[in-house]
Amino acid sequence: MLPRTLEQQCLRRIRAERKVTRERAAILKAYMNREKRIHGANYKEVLVAVDKTNTNSGYLLGRLFAVLEKIQEDTHPNLNATITDRFYGAASTNPSTVFSQLLKLNKHHLSSYADSSKGIKIKMENEIQEITDKIPASTGIPAHLNLDEQSMFSIGYYHERQSFFEKKNSESK
Repeated sequence: MLPRTLEQQCLRRIRAERKVTRERAAILKAYMNREKRIHGANYKEVLVAVDKTNTNSGYLLGRLFAVLEKIQEDTHPNLNATITDRFYGAASTNPSTVFSQLLKLNKHHLSSYADSSKGIKIKMENEIQEITDKIPASTGIPAHLNLDEQSMFSIGYYHERQSFFEKKNSESK
C-alpha cells in the first residue's frame, strides 16, 4: 500500500509550485486507485484521461479550474500571473471561497474573445456548463476538500489541461 504521506507530500509540492506534472498526477492516480481497490473508497476509479462521467466534486472542480485558466490564457495571453498562480492553493482546499470569484471573473474573460473566436467561446461556455451541471445543486461547491478530494482536484485539473493539448494535436494532423 502506498503511504498517505506520499499523497500529502505530492499535494504540498503541487501547491508550492502551482504545477501538476505528469509524475505527480501519476502518483496521485496510483494512490487513489489503490485506496479504491483496498479500502473500497466511495469514488470512481481514476482513468488515464478526462472522465466526463466522473462526478467526484474534487475532480469536477479541478476540471472547471483548468477550463477557467484556459479561457484566461486564450483571452489575455501576456499576463504575468494566471489564476493558477494566484488561486490554485485556495481553489484546491477551500473552493467555495474562490470559485464564485473566478466564475465572475470568467464572464469578463469570455467577453474578451474576438469575433473570430465565437466558436471557441461557445465551446468553452458549453464545457463550463457541462461541468457545473454535474455539481449537485443541493450541496453546491463544497466549502472544504479533504486530502483525497484535493488529489482528485489535481487529477481533474491535469486531465483537463492535457485534453486541450490532445485536441490541438489532433486538429493539426
